[in-house]
Amino acid sequence: MKRIAMQQLIEWKESPYRKPLIVKGVRQVGKTWLLKEFGRRYYDNVAYFNFDETPEYRDFFTTTKDVQRILPNLAMAGGQDIVAGKTLIVFDEIQDCPEVLNSLKYFCENAPEYHVASAGSLLGIALATPSSFPVGKVDFLTIYPMSFQEFLMATGSSNLATYLNQIDEIAPIPEAFFNPLAEKMKMYFVTGGMPEVVYRWVKTQSVGQIQSVLIDIINAYERDFMKHPETKEYPKIARIWNSLPSQLARENKKFLYNVVKEGARAREYKDALEWLVNAALIYKTFRITAPGIPLSGYEDLSAFKIYLSDVGVLRRLAKLDPVAFREGNRLFTEFKGSLTENFVLQSLVPQFDAAPHYWSRLNPSYEVDFVVQHENDIIPIEVKSDTNIKSRSLKKYAEIFASQTKLRIRFSMNNLRMDDGVLNIPLFMVDETDRLIRIAKKNL
Repeated sequence: MKRIAMQQLIEWKESPYRKPLIVKGVRQVGKTWLLKEFGRRYYDNVAYFNFDETPEYRDFFTTTKDVQRILPNLAMAGGQDIVAGKTLIVFDEIQDCPEVLNSLKYFCENAPEYHVASAGSLLGIALATPSSFPVGKVDFLTIYPMSFQEFLMATGSSNLATYLNQIDEIAPIPEAFFNPLAEKMKMYFVTGGMPEVVYRWVKTQSVGQIQSVLIDIINAYERDFMKHPETKEYPKIARIWNSLPSQLARENKKFLYNVVKEGARAREYKDALEWLVNAALIYKTFRITAPGIPLSGYEDLSAFKIYLSDVGVLRRLAKLDPVAFREGNRLFTEFKGSLTENFVLQSLVPQFDAAPHYWSRLNPSYEVDFVVQHENDIIPIEVKSDTNIKSRSLKKYAEIFASQTKLRIRFSMNNLRMDDGVLNIPLFMVDETDRLIRIAKKNL
């Protein structure tokens, strides 16, 4: 399957400033496959070392920091040739190997001619404890679940992906494209973007197979909870994880600790919550009090919402039956639109390099689903699950922050158009958000 991140790997290979690469991303998102495929296509060979499957490889890094001694040992032990510039060296599952992680510094300083990439299913956890982190000596690449665009290419609809990429004006999408794209998006809500799920759907067209793979992925995530260094945190992580569908099912989706467990307090559960964030399983979106630059300067750290890294995992965790996708737009509106919001959120993160924020106000109650910074503009975003586009909160936001609001965005099942300062984007075009904003701003 085609992954857009492959182009980023090619750019890394060809960069004169290349450093050892750390590939991050949630478990089962396809990091190992991507690195192996990249090596197969663009190098003479791949020297692959998995420090979980073969923990004895770690010994080569504990006795010396000399790269010229480490590499021959690895080559002999693994039976793999390692040639500078022609071999892609892949260190996998290094999250529990601080010596290996630390060695990347010496590859950068003393052996830059070798191309080294590393990955790990819980690498974000290891990087959150920087005792052995090679600061300034590595490049990073984050792999996300397959985008809707990648899903189109994988499921035989490259023509639809190409059409979306070629749109260069704000004008309605013809029905000949609109309707097939809307149908494909319903299926994406069922599968999500985890590569194994999409692959199984392409091969079998079986909803039962999708359900089975998703539950296997969720079980793998839950087994990872036990890898927290403090055993007492495991049940807390599990409680938070299992509470997420309930958190998102409420009208006000602000995260509440007492939904996790009656009487729960932030001080008891904040470490468990951060573990899930660092493991890339969830995103925290903080409330802002005003649209200022940088947005982080206006965060209310006591108010945030939680979304999952993948809409298919959320649907399966919430036990929503895939049959809903056959019933009009029910799948979008089910679960109080949470699937739709999650879909938009996971599509915005790669485009804006961070989780967006949201804005709300009480008495009377208003809430704008997401707020992003695009260059030096703060843009409010509202998500609608259907064709009902009443945007009371979006309108109120524009009234309060008139001078800071050049453009507003509404995602819905309505067609692409500009309407009195509001850019309406069909939900299936969410991967084009950054480009559509640029087109709209140029027109403004």
